[in-house]
Amino acid sequence: MSDLGDPQRTVIEADWTWTGERFESGLRLEIDGDRITRVSRQLRDPDRRFAGRALLPGFVNAHSHAFQRGLRGRGETFPEDAGSFWTWRRAMYGLVAELDRPRLHRLCLQAFREMLAAGITAVGEFHYLHHDDAGASDFAFDETVLAAAHEAGIRIVLLETFYAHGGPDQPLEGAQRRFRIDDPEVYWRQMDRLAARLDAPTQSLGAVAHSLRAVDPGVVDELYREARRRKLVFHLHAEEQRQEVDAVVAAWGRRPVELLVERLDLGPDLTAVHCTHTPAAHLRAFARAGANACLCPLTEANLGDGLCDLPALLEAGGHLCLGSDSNARISMLEEMRWLEYGQRLKSESRGVLRGPRGEVAPLLLRAATEGGARALGLDAGRLEPGTLADLVLVDLDAPALAGWQPATLA
Repeated sequence: MSDLGDPQRTVIEADWTWTGERFESGLRLEIDGDRITRVSRQLRDPDRRFAGRALLPGFVNAHSHAFQRGLRGRGETFPEDAGSFWTWRRAMYGLVAELDRPRLHRLCLQAFREMLAAGITAVGEFHYLHHDDAGASDFAFDETVLAAAHEAGIRIVLLETFYAHGGPDQPLEGAQRRFRIDDPEVYWRQMDRLAARLDAPTQSLGAVAHSLRAVDPGVVDELYREARRRKLVFHLHAEEQRQEVDAVVAAWGRRPVELLVERLDLGPDLTAVHCTHTPAAHLRAFARAGANACLCPLTEANLGDGLCDLPALLEAGGHLCLGSDSNARISMLEEMRWLEYGQRLKSESRGVLRGPRGEVAPLLLRAATEGGARALGLDAGRLEPGTLADLVLVDLDAPALAGWQPATLA
């Protein structure tokens, strides 16, 4: 017998709905406010019927630098020699030096709107561009980012970034000084200030140490302990570039991920971004601790970073999420595709990131939804009772999908 349910709640149905493993027809979702309350074939007739559409949880972008949307086309000519991450960084610093609040707002608004258009409903904004002036400590840009997210209508976790120096024992210079937070007390005061200004339904905070290149290990320890006490997620960049690894080893005698595993009580509240040059043994130890690895395939390709040893991570039960990072292109579909394709190129084989049944799509879709939600501490990324009703629809009549069948759609 059909369950008529609460008439005040909305029931929706698409032709096909993603279950986490496959697309199925006939599933209906009941929504109350911003939460899914029930998923069943036995719900009453839908209030909204989406014909010719497939329904998925909204994509969760776990790692973004929205201001870098202004870099498209910059740093892409190489008059002297082949470029690198470090030559790209000079172009990034040039953009940083130019920005004021109105332009930063426009860039962030553009990036966030493009994310929504690409089916991304939540973003972890790894935000280190804090100050309106290189010599100031005004934190004027923090609220600019939040205001742009609010205007766009995207859910945001502002990953407020502690950034103390330009490298071990190296001062911040030039445009880098706009990133400066070198006192944990100042950092937590700003976090408290931001917490009082959030749009609570759609905005929250996470804590960040930029990297073990920019924050000393003892301070990373201190920040992580306090973040955990406050029940905040904690993120940092790790082992994106060989030069970064070499600098950390020279200063501290250990590689970045090795330091994290040895010094911290890792868990699902910590996310390391990139892990490009992390040895397999360290990846396995990191994965077994239950922490998250965030990969950004389009940015990592654009910057010539290299490829993470994903098979080693996954063999140890690693948790994956995805980010758009520099926002040179905003497409979670492309991030998923190149997560697998990069590994195919590296291994000269196909189906590297397959699940128990040999399928690639479920693992990739989980990384783009559930994995990102886990890394950001959000009840999202799944179409289940109690989760946020952040949803995306796919047009099944789109030319790129011509010839699809239920078994091939994912």
